[in-house]
Amino acid sequence: MNRNNIDPKKASGLINAISKKIGVPPEKLQRELEEGKFDSTLSAMNKSDAAKFQQALNNPKLVEKMMSTPQAAALYKKLSEEK
Repeated sequence: MNRNNIDPKKASGLINAISKKIGVPPEKLQRELEEGKFDSTLSAMNKSDAAKFQQALNNPKLVEKMMSTPQAAALYKKLSEEK
């Protein structure tokens, strides 16, 4: 999967939706994601979800397994479709 294939408008919409959900300004969320930081995201999550997210970040095989699910493939396809 190449993240450069994702339509910027769709990625922006996804970031906006997430930022509303976790209460972090979209610009800050975008910057943190580009820098590989997840401070705002983790602080906005409940402890259980934050622990699961941190576990995924620390386990590349788990992330690979999650990304190979039909749901992840469908989401990626939707985000990377041509206009």
